[in-house]
Amino acid sequence: METFFDTLLPHQLSPAISLLLIAISFVTSALTAAIGLGGGIALIAIMANVMPVAALVPVHGVIQFGSNVSRALVLIRYIDWSIIGWFAAGAVCGAALGGSVAVTLPAPYLRLGIACFVLWTVWGKPPKLERAKKPAMAAAGLVATLFSMFFGATGPIGASVLSTLGLTRHQFVANQGATALLMHLMKIIAFGLLGFAFAPWLGLIVFMIISGFFGTLFGSRLLGRMQEATFKKGFKVIMTLLALNLLRQAGEGLFFS
Repeated sequence: METFFDTLLPHQLSPAISLLLIAISFVTSALTAAIGLGGGIALIAIMANVMPVAALVPVHGVIQFGSNVSRALVLIRYIDWSIIGWFAAGAVCGAALGGSVAVTLPAPYLRLGIACFVLWTVWGKPPKLERAKKPAMAAAGLVATLFSMFFGATGPIGASVLSTLGLTRHQFVANQGATALLMHLMKIIAFGLLGFAFAPWLGLIVFMIISGFFGTLFGSRLLGRMQEATFKKGFKVIMTLLALNLLRQAGEGLFFS
């Protein structure tokens, strides 16, 4: 018998998968709050393995928006509003440029792109932008939001510029959360204007945002205490396996469909 809870979840997913994603939202939000990065790319890599591709990036964007709102609010006293202003200017342009292309990209190519981006994120090195000034955040906003329209989680792009600004760890996490919030907001507006129907996914989105909020509170308590080396190897292995599965799905779509 279908319960009231089940009626709130999208029919495109089984209740078990929806519950799994709600739990994962807690874990990935805690990871991001504690470290500053990693949760968004982990979440979309997992979602890409179980969700319809057409809904993947828009739904992920709303969930990440909610997660980053809570992170920014928890650490609001550490936000540098001049950084946010420069990033916002670029983010508007990035969403406008990427939106119309993202909605027409075939599913196998989107999975392929996300898989490659995940592998680059966990195994590659972000560009070093020595002596970058705050105006460089405008370029980061444009590029991060543009790529986010396709790959969902592009925190390392903005983080590579933030890391050159001499921020403390709390300031870095706060400003990374606020810039990511803006990036996902621009993406939500763009997909909405392009006609994506968010309503069927609203129940799952709300539950994942609530779960992510509690994850943020939990992760914020660990900020400054967690040893990054203790989880980096495991994180890389898990993300690599998820990316390889996406490559398999993309290959099946490209060569065996």
